[in-house]
Amino acid sequence: MEKLVWKDSLKINLFVLRLLGLWPRGDKVYTFDLYTVYAVFVITCFLSAHTLSQVLNIFVVYSDLQNLSETIFITVTNVLNLVKIYYFIKNTKTLKQLIEILRSDMFQATPLQIKIVQPDLIFLKNVTLVLAGTVGSCLTFWCSFPLLDSSSRGNRLPFLSWYPFDTTTSPGYELTYLHQVISIWALAASNLNLDTLISGLMMLIGAQCDILCDNLRNIKAERFSQEFVKCILHHKAILKFSEKSNEFFNMIAFGQFFTSAACIAMTLFRLTVVSPMSSEFSSLTFYLGAAIQEIFLYCWFGNEIEIKSSQIGYAVFESDWTAASLSAQKSMVIFVLRCQKPIKMSAFKLVYLTLETYVAILRASWSYFAVLNKINTPE
Repeated sequence: MEKLVWKDSLKINLFVLRLLGLWPRGDKVYTFDLYTVYAVFVITCFLSAHTLSQVLNIFVVYSDLQNLSETIFITVTNVLNLVKIYYFIKNTKTLKQLIEILRSDMFQATPLQIKIVQPDLIFLKNVTLVLAGTVGSCLTFWCSFPLLDSSSRGNRLPFLSWYPFDTTTSPGYELTYLHQVISIWALAASNLNLDTLISGLMMLIGAQCDILCDNLRNIKAERFSQEFVKCILHHKAILKFSEKSNEFFNMIAFGQFFTSAACIAMTLFRLTVVSPMSSEFSSLTFYLGAAIQEIFLYCWFGNEIEIKSSQIGYAVFESDWTAASLSAQKSMVIFVLRCQKPIKMSAFKLVYLTLETYVAILRASWSYFAVLNKINTPE
C-alpha cells in the first residue's frame, strides 16, 4: 500500500477545513502569515459573528418557550461548533503528528489486507455522503424558507438573530441575509468535516486492528519469534496512536455528547408545534436526522474499535504457535493477557463511544422531549 493512502481517506475533510481557514498547509501550525489573516477573518466575521447574534437573540425571547425552542437548538449547535473549532485549532499540532505516524512503515498493509479494510473505507465514505446530503438538505430548507413561505410578513431572515441595526430595510436586509447564508454553510461544513475526520481516525484505528489480526494469523513457525516481535511493536503503535487520537478529540466528543440529547429533544418539541406540511417541518426533520447520524458516527466507529481490538488476542491462536519455542510461547501468553483489555475510545473516560451510549443518548432525548411537551401542553 502506498504510504499516503491512509491520509488520502481524510483528504476531503482536510481540504474543506483548509478552505475554512482551519488547516495550515504542510506540517506547520498557525504563524503570522497571509493564511492566518484569512483564518482570523473567516472565524471572526462568519463563524463567530453569526453565532454571537443568535446568542444575543436568546435574551430577547427567553420568556417564550415556543420562540425559544425555535432558535435555541440551532444556537447551541453553533456554539458547540465554535468550541469544537477552538479545540481543533488548539490540537492541530497533535493531528499533524498523527497523520505523520500514518505514513510510517509500521502502519502499511499488503494487497490482501487492503481488501480486508476496504469495506470500512467504503462505509466511512458512504455515511459521510449520507450525512452531507442530510445536512445540505436541511440548510437548503433553512436558507430558502423565508423566500418560499407565503405566510411570512415583511423581510424575514433565515435565522432569528439580534443585530444593532435595522435588518428589515434594504440594503441591510439583503446583506444580512447573505451573511447568514454564508455563515451557516461555513459552520455546517466545519462541523460536518470535524465529525467525519474524527470518525475517520477511529476507522483507521479499527483498520489497523484488522491488519494486526491478519499478521498474527499468518505467522509461520520458522519465523515465529521475529514476526511476533513485529506484531508486538505494531500493537504498541496502535495503542499509542489510539491514545493520542483520543487526546485530540476528548473535549470535542465530550461537548458533542453533552449537548446532543438536549438538541434532539428541542427539535422533537419543535416538530410538535409547526405545521407538518411546512418547509420548517421538513428542515427540522433533516436536522433531526443529521443530529442522530452525527452521534451515530462517534458511537459506531468507537464501538468497532472495541470489538476489533478484542479479537487481537484470539488471532494469535490461529498462527503456528504450537511449533514455536517455549520462550516465544511465554511471550505469546503475556501478549494475550495484555490484549484482554480492548481499546476503548471515550470522552475523558466519562462517556465511552459505544452503541450502548448511543441508545442512552436517544433515550435521554426522548425523556427531555416528554418533559418539554408536558410543560407546553395546557392542563
